[in-house]
Amino acid sequence: MKKQAAALIAAILMTVSVGAAMLAIGGAAFFNPNGTAASNSPTQAASVSQTSNTSANADQTQIQQLQGLVAQYQQRDQQYQQREQQYQQQIQQAASQVQQVQTLLTALQQNGIITVTSDGRIFINR
Repeated sequence: MKKQAAALIAAILMTVSVGAAMLAIGGAAFFNPNGTAASNSPTQAASVSQTSNTSANADQTQIQQLQGLVAQYQQRDQQYQQREQQYQQQIQQAASQVQQVQTLLTALQQNGIITVTSDGRIFINR
């Protein structure tokens, strides 16, 4: 008898819990303001069709906007690459000038025209 009572209680609890879940889901669907209407009539079907067309147009507009942004970013990337090339050229020119100045200072020092101290000061010999 105890086994039957336990089984009956378990069956009742499961039925109540499944019923409560069904009511909760149904209530949530019923009161959901973002729900969709069933298209049982031709006017509702046309309304749903127009809504989907409007949604498709909005999606297309958003795609075009995103494509425009991608194009802008690609142009910026090209500008940054051009700038980087210019900066690399300037660095190479500066390095070349530094090398020329070092060569000149070395030649002046070897000819005894200038003296360079260990702390980097330069004196002109007369």
